[in-house]
Amino acid sequence: MNAATQAQDLAQPATNAGHFDVLIVGAGISGVGSAYHMKTQCPTKSYVVLECKESFGGTWHTHRYPGVRSDSDLYTFGYRFKPWMGKPIATAEEILSYMGEVIEENDLGQHIRYRHQITGAAWSTADNQWTVSATRLDTGERLRFTTNFLWMCQGYYNHDQGYLPEWPGMQDYQGQLIHAQTWPEDLKVEGKRVVVIGSGATAATVVPGLARLGAQVTMLQRSPTFFVSGRNSNDLANELRRLEIDPMWIHTIIRKKVLMDGAIFDRRSREEPDRVRNELLAGVRAQLGDDFPIEPHFTPRYRPWQQRVAFIPDGDMFEEIRKGNATVVTDEIDHFTADGIALKSGETLQADIVVAATGFRLSVLGEIPFSIDGQPLDFAQSVTYRGMMFTGVPNMAWVFGYFRASWTLRTDMVADFVCRLLNHMDEVGAQRVVPRLRPQEQDMPLGNWIEGDNFNPGYLMRDLHLLPKSGNTREWQHTQDYWGEKDEFPAIDLRDEVFDYNFRKP
Repeated sequence: MNAATQAQDLAQPATNAGHFDVLIVGAGISGVGSAYHMKTQCPTKSYVVLECKESFGGTWHTHRYPGVRSDSDLYTFGYRFKPWMGKPIATAEEILSYMGEVIEENDLGQHIRYRHQITGAAWSTADNQWTVSATRLDTGERLRFTTNFLWMCQGYYNHDQGYLPEWPGMQDYQGQLIHAQTWPEDLKVEGKRVVVIGSGATAATVVPGLARLGAQVTMLQRSPTFFVSGRNSNDLANELRRLEIDPMWIHTIIRKKVLMDGAIFDRRSREEPDRVRNELLAGVRAQLGDDFPIEPHFTPRYRPWQQRVAFIPDGDMFEEIRKGNATVVTDEIDHFTADGIALKSGETLQADIVVAATGFRLSVLGEIPFSIDGQPLDFAQSVTYRGMMFTGVPNMAWVFGYFRASWTLRTDMVADFVCRLLNHMDEVGAQRVVPRLRPQEQDMPLGNWIEGDNFNPGYLMRDLHLLPKSGNTREWQHTQDYWGEKDEFPAIDLRDEVFDYNFRKP
């Protein structure tokens, strides 16, 4: 939707849906957490959460493939304010139950409006507010909200459509081709030959899930992923529970322990990548046995943590490979045939079903058309302030979590900052805040949102040009450094000249 179309959309008859101090976009893990912080840290402010789906959960609501589970431990992926009581790696159902408890226990449901599809957001400097247009998907009614502050919590990828490469001959394939992200509920796989294209966390979940349902599964990968396997249990947490320690204490202790272990692993991956690589491969060899060809199937070309290291709880994928229920093929697709996939090596994989576990389509701020005073807003022309605000964009924050640590860690930290900012604006009488480069930073070298040498999964590299730019100092970057940011965020000086405020007239 271009600026003219958006202006036309805003001019269409619509029901006034009310004015709110804060409008939160999305009722996934970020939106629900941010709503909690609004209630507890800004109790006098009005807020609404708009969600286009029929229920909360985001990823955990939309992803329905067999075995769908977290790829981060729930002691850190869970919220800091609500103890996690289950196994470290949780199923989608368990995560949804946890989120549902947060909503019920804090009476957040009254603030969430489901099936509300946002169609545009326009900022007016004259009014110091955003006008957000939306459509109720169940009735088709057009609505218009106004808000002082937009809190973007919709995630970073398109929930309705995954990334599906165009391979030659796809139209010739007579079997069923599906993307893992849009799994058909009635798909029958027992006794079927299933090829899963991909090698990341989704593939590592789908493969054992399908094998347990009776499919004969082949994981077809162009290049391998690093895997680490372990028991889906936390002995320290179990012992503390046996001692009847307060659940909140247990949650805090285990959270810090997991985070510290992760930070050590991250540091070692950068400082001694060869040693870490050998340790990871030794772990795979221990799971599969010395006779299994680790090369080329489990020897990635990149160093550890340039892409996510996928955790295999209880070694379930390796177990299915050992049993012969799943196999791994490392090759490239030449073309699809009527009954399978022809590989560049000359081998052909016959398949009744092909599952593309080929990643996400990046979605920058929900692909919502934004404008400021009638001019279309291109976020790629802005510079990010700490990965959560953007130069030239008033009264807006975005939750974009960590790649190497749990997403939700940043949800909590950004929420603390936003609530502190909102309360500060009330205290000083400010209606508007816009991040701006300081005078000495006007000629600062700019780069990509994140450098490819740091983290380079395909979904990010494909659409990196759509994301805001970064600068050459930590303030103007999404650093991926939880241990630094956990101390830096609370210390942000809201009176710094980075924050350009517009004050109410006396």
